Amino acid sequence: MKDYAIAAIPADGIGPEVITAGVEVLHALAQRQGDMRFSVHTFEWGSDYYKTHGVMMPEDGLEQLKAFDAIYFGAVGAPDVPDHITLWGLRLPICQGFDQYANVRPTKILPGIQSPLRKAVPGTLDWVIVRENSEGEYSGHGGRAHRGLPEEVGTEVAIFTRTGVTRIMRYAFRLAQTRPRKLLTVVTKSNAQRHGMVMWDEIAAEVAREFPDVTWDKMLVDAMTVRMTLHPESLDTIVATNLHADILSDLAGALAGSLGVAPTANIDPERRFPSMFEPIHGSAFDITGKGIANPVASFWTAAQMLEHLGEGEAAIRLMTAVERVCAEGIMTPDVGGTANTREVTQAVIRAIAEG
Repeated sequence: MKDYAIAAIPADGIGPEVITAGVEVLHALAQRQGDMRFSVHTFEWGSDYYKTHGVMMPEDGLEQLKAFDAIYFGAVGAPDVPDHITLWGLRLPICQGFDQYANVRPTKILPGIQSPLRKAVPGTLDWVIVRENSEGEYSGHGGRAHRGLPEEVGTEVAIFTRTGVTRIMRYAFRLAQTRPRKLLTVVTKSNAQRHGMVMWDEIAAEVAREFPDVTWDKMLVDAMTVRMTLHPESLDTIVATNLHADILSDLAGALAGSLGVAPTANIDPERRFPSMFEPIHGSAFDITGKGIANPVASFWTAAQMLEHLGEGEAAIRLMTAVERVCAEGIMTPDVGGTANTREVTQAVIRAIAEG
């Protein structure tokens, strides 16, 4: 019996709703598999914690998380707390503190879900976006001076290092190598950003020589939005900077039908620290407490967590159950259904038991 220690951080908005659903599904899956179990410890960190303690998580938060096999994260952000405080107070310190430099966001059209693209059906759009997750535009370097005066200045410094770019390129090429099409698209903006992004391009070409079996091409980020929309079948694996992939992966989720089905893995490929798994839909305070939050993204990211833990069979069983439920039309309103969070969760649990 394998016992996995999971740190759950539901955090804000619909985070607690979808993480509760995800944990319930994980326990059902463990019972169905029969050879694993999950010991889940919940950390009540987030915006409410901030309002009480003045910080999003305790000073020794990372130390508390180190002992876990993985982190299951909900969403962060609240209407009455500035976004830069919530993001830099919780999620980013975990990603950067544990050097989770590979952010992996798979996207595909699930059965039963309608894409806004007229001709897109399951199979037309099947991508994995690899986002550099430790530096680039989100390095946190810069500052403000002369606040409130006419000469006020704010700087945001994008940092690209040879180490950081090389390792994310290798990760993306290796991932592309494992997929049937062995196709990678490198996203850039080197026509306008002539230092860091030109280095990004050069290192991509260097790393490509290590993977002669992978076909690769290069796209400017603005042109990439057009290609994703008009020619989704031409793409497979995609690698982009912290900012570019952040934007493109939200577009990808929308093109697949809803951000409510879009998962994320923040991975330390060297496995020195626990990796973190989260849906990308955000805290969605407009539907918080209504019981209609889409739990599919949290289930899909749980499948990513299982894959990372080496439980590939369990991950397949979970995603098979999710796709079956979607195909049966048991879906939340964001993807055209009438079911609530609880009904979708129970349907997936039934599908796991029967599968």
